[in-house]
Amino acid sequence: MKKPPQDLSQLLHQQGQMPNLAEKAELLLHLNHYVKQVLAGPVSQQLKVANLRQGVLVIETTTAAWAARINFQKAKILQQLQAETLPMLSAIEVKVNPSLVLYETKPKIPQHHISETAATHIEALAEHTEGSLAEKLKRLAALASRSRQS
Repeated sequence: MKKPPQDLSQLLHQQGQMPNLAEKAELLLHLNHYVKQVLAGPVSQQLKVANLRQGVLVIETTTAAWAARINFQKAKILQQLQAETLPMLSAIEVKVNPSLVLYETKPKIPQHHISETAATHIEALAEHTEGSLAEKLKRLAALASRSRQS
């Protein structure tokens, strides 16, 4: 007989490297949140705490321009982290990672909205068109009234 699947929380807290990895991941998440609070403004959206190894905090950013801005504030970040969170922190390293842009979450704008003006123009065009194109234009114009109702 097959073994039933184990709960993920049980696997994370068993022997081996998993508990260490889970603890480090939580620490990096906390540090990421903390650094973004320290660097308020648009720069906070362009960075990510990537690693903490041998007392060096690694911060990734999308471009060299943002890296320069973070480097100017590196002493402030280091001082605050040493005082409040990580006294063993010795340095901060800033790296450029252009692929970080891919992981940003941007709000999706609905693309199926048609204004009333556009619907009126499409209906007028449909009146002067024949065949399947006229039907499709009428359905497209009807989207405007449906989007207003919802």
